[in-house]
Amino acid sequence: MHTHKRLINNDVSEALIKKGFHPKLAILYAARDIKHASNISYKLEDLIPPTSLLSANSAAKFLATHIDKEHKIIIIGDYDADGATASACGVLGLKKFGADVSYIVPNRFKFGYGLTPEIVELAAEQKPDLIITVDNGIASIEGVRNARAKGIDVLITDHHLPADKLPNANFIINPNQPNCTFPSKNLCGVGVIFYLLLSLRAYYRNEGKFSDSSEPKLSDLLELVCLGTVADLVALDFNNRILVNAGIKKMRTGMGNYGIRAIAKLSKKNISEIKTSDLSFSIAPKLNAAGRLADMSLGIKCLISETQDEALLYARQLISLNDQRRSIETGMLETALDSVKVTSDINYSIALFNANWHQGVIGIIASRLKEKYYRPAIIFAKDDNGLLKGSGRSIASFHLRDALDLVSKERPEMIVTFGGHAMAAGLTIREKDFNTFAEAFERTASKLISKDDLNLTIEVDNSILDSDLDYKTVNLINKEIWGQSFPPPLFLDEFNIISQRTIAEKHTKFYLSKDEINYDGIFFNNDETQPDRIRAIYSIEVNDFNGIKSIQIIIKSILDD
Repeated sequence: MHTHKRLINNDVSEALIKKGFHPKLAILYAARDIKHASNISYKLEDLIPPTSLLSANSAAKFLATHIDKEHKIIIIGDYDADGATASACGVLGLKKFGADVSYIVPNRFKFGYGLTPEIVELAAEQKPDLIITVDNGIASIEGVRNARAKGIDVLITDHHLPADKLPNANFIINPNQPNCTFPSKNLCGVGVIFYLLLSLRAYYRNEGKFSDSSEPKLSDLLELVCLGTVADLVALDFNNRILVNAGIKKMRTGMGNYGIRAIAKLSKKNISEIKTSDLSFSIAPKLNAAGRLADMSLGIKCLISETQDEALLYARQLISLNDQRRSIETGMLETALDSVKVTSDINYSIALFNANWHQGVIGIIASRLKEKYYRPAIIFAKDDNGLLKGSGRSIASFHLRDALDLVSKERPEMIVTFGGHAMAAGLTIREKDFNTFAEAFERTASKLISKDDLNLTIEVDNSILDSDLDYKTVNLINKEIWGQSFPPPLFLDEFNIISQRTIAEKHTKFYLSKDEINYDGIFFNNDETQPDRIRAIYSIEVNDFNGIKSIQIIIKSILDD
């Protein structure tokens, strides 16, 4: 592990301070390529207009025609948090326009991912006139063909990278499709359907459909956009930060989405102080648990609940599923750690399969192994059809989806299906091909990854600890819109350990000292005894225990001398 200190643009930080920003926050901004105060103004009017999204205007007119004719519309989503929020956004949003709309979420164990021919058959039982995909569809060539053959129109909204051939849908809305000039390629699934709804409202507005009092209020959907954007780990560029900021402000009012409020309440998160990290590590996993172990329709039901009591009913079920997921994950991870044999001199990748592993949890295990060994990792489990479903996570220097494409071109018969992003991807192979795949994946990784790439470099900020640091400043920093590609602050300092003790049998509680100032500290999931003096990478928070506040050091890693 290496550390690299973020460079600060002093001119920018000074300019931000003059604009009224807190000095410590200004320094953090200036170390993240912020050039001007306007880059962090986060005004909704600064959103990229939907007109720049390829086919959005035409698709909106097409969608309006279906709505005006009172046609049956079915939304088909994905089974993760982005898919759930996108489905909920589509259902709630289209109902604002008077649409006859329902949804189907493919059971991952029965139907697999996306608009498959099988899920089209299921949807056809409801006799829809239009299928709208959210967070999927860009690779659904056969499914779209099946739907069109049945006389069902298809509108794809997706953000995943397309293959060379596109499905023959009536319209495709995807910022990453060829010839789309939308400046931000980082919209997630819920972001894309939200933009389609913006286009739909603009179309109806131009047609004179609304009176001042009847125009749909789409800002009610921003909480869903915010949650899906953070959960899907897309880059928080300026446009996405506007969306996330608006959504989290709505959450903090305590008057927004019943489902999000219910999950937050049962997760013991104060909705008035909710942070992006709470969405990532507390709210989203509960939603994802439904898709991993059961049916994501439970998550969608929670998000479209019409009362708080209804939302709490579904939220309790989600939390129960998440507890089950954690138990399964613990056992799988222990087995995976025993199985993996990484030799830094020769191995560039990890690929594992166990016949007893749960298909819904393999993505988490891949992520855990990637973090531990800092190598691209793909974990496989059996599906109900006797095939192996793989879920992969990657490191910064290795584009996972493109790597799978290379493997597929090398051995066209081996990979049944694949898709995804740079950092996460999924695929299907035959069990008999696992060893062959693992070898081919390793060869590809060894060609594209250098030895230096396998050394994790963590970027750290200048030390923030001094006598001026108070609770208000810490809370101000933590309430900022941090996330993927706009990373939350991490600091590096040396501390004297005054005392240390193990708590809950797996965490270490510290009492630390730096420059004659004492701090509480905690190192989660690490119970090793540390020397009297340590160099630690950490974040900070305000710990409020029994009404007593203290600045707490959250240790992320302790560096060797």
